Amino acid sequence: MTWWLWVLLGLALLGGELLTPGGFFLIFFGIAAILVGLLALTGAVASAWVQWLLFSVLSLVTLALFRRPLLEWLRPHLAGKDVDNLTEDVAVALEPIAPGEIGRAELRGSPWQARNAGPAPIASGQRCRVERVEGLMLHLRGSP
Repeated sequence: MTWWLWVLLGLALLGGELLTPGGFFLIFFGIAAILVGLLALTGAVASAWVQWLLFSVLSLVTLALFRRPLLEWLRPHLAGKDVDNLTEDVAVALEPIAPGEIGRAELRGSPWQARNAGPAPIASGQRCRVERVEGLMLHLRGSP
């Protein structure tokens, strides 16, 4: 393959990365294609099978080495933090819930499974404090 086809392929892959939502996969294939094109331009690789092999190896190596650091660099505010912490929010019981029993409660406009974590029963319509969340289960304690 001629050098300018590799560069054109690389630019198309880089453009494709702009059209896809934040996965950062195509960028590494685009960079590898441009590098192979530059090597073909200088005459360092002439054989088509060597160019394709080099493209494959460069793509996978750059993907393996640089994707995770790139994602961490672009999203440092999300690393190691709870995106949506529901503890201490107020939920409303949709039905009476006895102590230790499971019922339903509404939180932020959505119904949830809820366990009464307090010693007193929770009445329907009562406002409750979220103590913790386990999967899709809220652990509630009735407000005093």
